[in-house]
Amino acid sequence: MTIRTTIIASTALLALTACGRNAETTQTNTATTAQAGDTGMATAAPTPMAASAAQSFANAAAASDAFEIATSQAALSKSSSASVKTYAQKMIDAHTASTAKLKTAAAEATPTLTPDPTLNPEQQQKLDQLKALSGTAFDQAYIAEQAAGHQQTLDTLKAYAATGDTPALKTFATNLIPIVAAHLNMVKGLKA
Repeated sequence: MTIRTTIIASTALLALTACGRNAETTQTNTATTAQAGDTGMATAAPTPMAASAAQSFANAAAASDAFEIATSQAALSKSSSASVKTYAQKMIDAHTASTAKLKTAAAEATPTLTPDPTLNPEQQQKLDQLKALSGTAFDQAYIAEQAAGHQQTLDTLKAYAATGDTPALKTFATNLIPIVAAHLNMVKGLKA
C-alpha cells in the first residue's frame, strides 16, 4: 500500500466516524483494515480513530525512512558515481536522524505509538529491483526512486501537517517538510 493510499484510507475511516458511526462500527472498521494488510492499524486493544490515523502516518514515515536508508546503503556499494555516493551517505545520516525524531514524537503522542518501519510491498519490490542493478543503470534508477520517494514523502508530510490529529506528529511533519524539500532539490541536481 502506498503512502498516499494509506492517508486516503485513514481519511476515509475518519470520515465514516464523522458521519455518525458508533464506536463499535469504527473499531470493527479499524480491525478489518488491519486484516486487509495495513500494518499500521490496531495492534492491541481497539483505539479511537484519531490514534489509527496517527499510527498510519507514523508507520508510513518509518517505512519511508527505512526505504531511503536501505536504498542509500545499496548506493554506497553499487553506484559508479562519487556524487551519488555522497548523496546516499547524506540520506543515510538524515533519515537515521529522522527516525529518531519520529520515535520521540510517537512516544509523546497520546496514546503512545510505536512506528513500524516495515517496507510496504511496493517499496520492497523497488528495493529488490535496485539491488539487482549496478553502475550507471543503478545510478539512474536510484536517482529516479529518490526523487519519487522524496516527492511522495513531502506530499504526505504536508498533508499530515495540515490535517494531522496528533500534535507531536503534526509538529514532526511540519519540521521535516523543509528537510525533505531540500533532499528533493538535491536529488534533482544529481546526474547518473
